Amino acid sequence: MVAFRSLGQNNPRMDQLQAMRVFKRVAERGSFGQAADELDISRAAASGHVAALEKHLGVRLLNRTTRRVSLTAEGAEYLRRCRRILDEIEDAEETLRGARSRPQGLLRVDVPVAFGRYLLLPALPEFTRRYPAIDLDIRLNDRVVDLVAERVDVALRVGNLQQSGLVARRVAQINVVACASPTYLADHGEPKTPDDLRQHRLLATTPAGGGTPDWSFPAPYTSRRLKLHFAMLFNAAEAPVIAAAAGLGITRTVDLLVADYVARGELKLILNDFVVPGPPMSLVYPSAGHQSPKVRVFSDFAADIMRRYHDIVRGWIGPAGLPERDEA
Repeated sequence: MVAFRSLGQNNPRMDQLQAMRVFKRVAERGSFGQAADELDISRAAASGHVAALEKHLGVRLLNRTTRRVSLTAEGAEYLRRCRRILDEIEDAEETLRGARSRPQGLLRVDVPVAFGRYLLLPALPEFTRRYPAIDLDIRLNDRVVDLVAERVDVALRVGNLQQSGLVARRVAQINVVACASPTYLADHGEPKTPDDLRQHRLLATTPAGGGTPDWSFPAPYTSRRLKLHFAMLFNAAEAPVIAAAAGLGITRTVDLLVADYVARGELKLILNDFVVPGPPMSLVYPSAGHQSPKVRVFSDFAADIMRRYHDIVRGWIGPAGLPERDEA
């Protein structure tokens, strides 16, 4: 429990919470002047807040030169903890102000690129219509970020969770399917078993560590046995889907990413007897902020998106369960 108090008898009005806010802004901007302008205080006041905080803690938080301000090692660690504490306070204040009935404020969301493009972005007009007071900072990337360090409120994760201390809500169990455009299949024939893929143009994503894509099917159709040749390789998960829809060959990907293509008739699922269960998908968030109104409504909205796509694919490969939220 953090006790916020005056930072010394000589500074009766300089409380620890305000000093932490000033320090955080100076550290993020790398400038006392810019931080002071944004906080509507004088540069001398900003410097005094940070100096008092350093004296109180007994460590130097910032390295100061005539041109720039940078964090010390102790300052970087303290900044991480300050962000967490101040975010918790902000969430608490939102709730007490009645934000539960009208979610508001900045929401930072992190999702894999392909899922963001195909699932989230098309649904954003509906989300903004429902919650116009929520500002979104959406980050599309395929690396696993540290939610606390990078101040992410909610993230979509595929596969097993790697970061402890998070609350997880499992929203989907995806499957790996093969597909091609009706035009390609009309010209080249439809494969009936994985062995038949050796006679086709195959489109795949390059593995993160390099090498050959692993298209393993249920035994005995292992990647080693099949020895498949790939006509095209891409470094983005959505690229082979687009190429397949253009009639360039057969690809194998996650069912949710091709649901709309199949529904529109631009792609056709093949080898349905050889579908492979894929990893789970979960919404994850720092435990301190998962009850925030803006996080709660976004999580419910994202879960509804996943259910909607499952309704599309359920008839193709059977029902998929949606387990309840659990602790990471």
